[in-house]
Amino acid sequence: MHYTVFDTPVIKTIFHWISRAYLKIFGWRCEGQLPDFKKYVVIAAPHTSNWDFPITMFLAFAFRAKAYWMGKQTLFKGPFGFIMRWLGGIPIDRSKANNVVDSTIQVFNEHENLVIIVPPEGTRNKVSYWKTGFYHIALGANVPIVLGFVDFSRKTGGIGPVVIPTGNIEADMYAICSFYAGITGKYPEKSSLAAVSPESIARMSTGYRRAMTG
Repeated sequence: MHYTVFDTPVIKTIFHWISRAYLKIFGWRCEGQLPDFKKYVVIAAPHTSNWDFPITMFLAFAFRAKAYWMGKQTLFKGPFGFIMRWLGGIPIDRSKANNVVDSTIQVFNEHENLVIIVPPEGTRNKVSYWKTGFYHIALGANVPIVLGFVDFSRKTGGIGPVVIPTGNIEADMYAICSFYAGITGKYPEKSSLAAVSPESIARMSTGYRRAMTG
């Protein structure tokens, strides 16, 4: 994987203290702790605004996490492309979802230590169901899914439970979505998880199955 700010000893330490100071000044709290795994996928949710990215980065530095994150390809165009990669970004071509999953699984298999953050909505707009790439990456690479979150209602961000994917995507997604049902994005009306029930997951499951076979 490419060299990032998290590989730069002095700068990452400076960013750690800047991030802690920013979060404290603006009333944000860190919750949870990094899991004791060498490799895992982190969900970054909910994703409803442009503020989600900087808050997530501040949290990553505050936790002293060494992580890569997936973002849409357009974020990496122009002069800011280098900066985004230096911050740990991996550009994603949404039209080639299957290739992204397969290549990411291969990268996990080739590295002893690796953490990748994935926003499952894939967009700030409201969606009917989450994209399942993060799930298939974790399942294929045999790594856990860590539930990272940014809760604007409580001004709290951090690390939630760990889910080990079983291959039963509907059951696993119900467990995951049940946790996020209590998390509020900056714009709650854009969240696809305003209410989670067995019935809502059943409706979403058609999208999950389509993503698995499409």
